[in-house]
Amino acid sequence: MSDQHVHLSAGIIHYRDLGNPEGPVLLFVHGLLVDGSLWDKVVAPLCGQYRCVVPDWPLGSHREAMKPGADLSPAGIADLIAEFIDTLGLTEVTLIGNDSGGAICQVVVTRHPERVARLVLTTCDAFEVFPPKLFTYLSVVARVPGLLWLMGTMMALLPRTRRMAIAYGRVAKHGLTDAQLDAWTRPARQRAVRRDLGKFIRAVSPRVTLEAARALPRFTKPALILWTPEDTSFPHALGERLARTLPAAQLVRVPDAWVFVALDQPAAVAAELRKFVPLKGAIAAA
Repeated sequence: MSDQHVHLSAGIIHYRDLGNPEGPVLLFVHGLLVDGSLWDKVVAPLCGQYRCVVPDWPLGSHREAMKPGADLSPAGIADLIAEFIDTLGLTEVTLIGNDSGGAICQVVVTRHPERVARLVLTTCDAFEVFPPKLFTYLSVVARVPGLLWLMGTMMALLPRTRRMAIAYGRVAKHGLTDAQLDAWTRPARQRAVRRDLGKFIRAVSPRVTLEAARALPRFTKPALILWTPEDTSFPHALGERLARTLPAAQLVRVPDAWVFVALDQPAAVAAELRKFVPLKGAIAAA
């Protein structure tokens, strides 16, 4: 099934529910200014045996704005993910995050550990890094009236600006297509979507991830840390610290990739997910 939506307290969340409805549930969380399509190349080889639920979270590339009063801080979106899980009746969920979505996943498992059976963090914000230094300017942009609009307008009228290092230029080692960048930047031309984006950016702070880190040792369920050693925004030491902090974590290095490892090395990510998430009896035998 595809292109579904669900009404939650904050607004409408669009998502795709793909693969085997009887399989283990994989719930994907992308980061800032992308949508669920980030995971497409990972999901495709998994659909035969897993149920892959791929939402477009309200992080700036969502097609439909949230309600004006919605809490879109990292904690607010973590609560929204928990509500999404409850509303869809998902059980034994493996929560998979990337980039700022990985930071949100850390908040989810500290606020709502009962909703998550397994945690997968691919190269992402953690500890003192939220956001990475290259993107600290966004906190200023989100606080000055008109600057988010100006940034969105520049990306629309001057496509080369999308490929600057302070935009999308350092997130995928093997490149992004113009179609992907168009899809991710188009929603923020809507004023209400920019309002949602600004809410999240203004709430981003190392305080959020450091608070989560203090609680992560209480999440004793299996965790997989998939890290790309070549990425400059998120040093490999962050992945190592996460693996030490989560009691039941394993660390796997994925070479030849930057932060968007799902685009750079989708086969490797899918293979590690297969190893990490056990299949149910009949499905495993198929």
